[in-house]
Amino acid sequence: MTYMTKPSLHHPSLIRNKVGFTRRDYEGRISTLCAGCGHDAISAAIVQACWELDIEPHRVAKFSGIGCSSKTPDYFLGASHGFNTVHGRMPSVLTGANLANRHLLYLGVSGDGDSASIGLGQFANIMRRSVNMTYIVENNGVYGLTKGQFSATADKGSKSKKGVINHDSPVDLVGIALQLGATYVGRSFSGDKEQLVPLLKGALLHHGAAFVDVISPCVAFNNHGGSTKSYDYVRQHNEAVNKIDFVPHMEEITTKYKPGEVVEVEQHDGTFLRLRKLDDSYDPSDRYAALSYINKHQEQGEVVTGLLYLDPITTDLHGALNTCQESLSSLDQPVLCPGNDILSKINASLR
Repeated sequence: MTYMTKPSLHHPSLIRNKVGFTRRDYEGRISTLCAGCGHDAISAAIVQACWELDIEPHRVAKFSGIGCSSKTPDYFLGASHGFNTVHGRMPSVLTGANLANRHLLYLGVSGDGDSASIGLGQFANIMRRSVNMTYIVENNGVYGLTKGQFSATADKGSKSKKGVINHDSPVDLVGIALQLGATYVGRSFSGDKEQLVPLLKGALLHHGAAFVDVISPCVAFNNHGGSTKSYDYVRQHNEAVNKIDFVPHMEEITTKYKPGEVVEVEQHDGTFLRLRKLDDSYDPSDRYAALSYINKHQEQGEVVTGLLYLDPITTDLHGALNTCQESLSSLDQPVLCPGNDILSKINASLR
């Protein structure tokens, strides 16, 4: 099997930012996700945000778990540090890395299955500990790698491609982040780059726990039961010498609307997503008012997008633990093991 790679040579006329990099320098490998997947639009927004912020790629450490969303760090910031963890455990690995080296920019990328189901406890604890990082959830409401079952963020009453109704109440990661102490909370839509890029830029520059929930449509599961063009039907009626899956090309869903407006965005399956963009009079400094605002419009069937909450006066986990300014990973043996006299004093202070 061979993989296509991007050319290493760049056109000499490409614009460079203040640290000498072109936008291409912030890209990664060619995406293997379905054509039209919202996750690719999020990757492009991350690339744009980092390039515009003049971030040196080697200063970024990106972490992910398992799922379609957790594949995406391979598609952006190819020259940065990266670690793909096990399902739902990305927050604890990111926390450990952050404690070891406080001088990197930490970026966690996850999905609604990875963060709202098996990783819900880890998500809750990284929010309340105020780890200095940007946590992005690429939220499509399904398990994309296992044929589109409902995820924990799927709305109650929503219908799958097979006609199954979801009877479970959804997990609202934005509400959890607000309640547990995240100091930067936003929500956007993968097709609204005009809103998403500045929202990500603010999160990357924020000192503390920054959480951005991005609604990202899944384009793969439009082969419903009973269709003669579905995968199952063709397999049952075809005597093939091998088994090949093909996902038809879909156009990326985009939208553009002004602050304070509500827009209906048609999904690939014909359903509609109602988005409300915060207007200029919205106050993002009140945590509990933000929760009330989100719940009010959720009852009206609207998804509120924009910067939902911001606490400008923050401290992170290093401040709470009073760690030293040097990276813990750089401390040598004499500093880490100062001797029995110092150890005796520490022990005495704990009695």
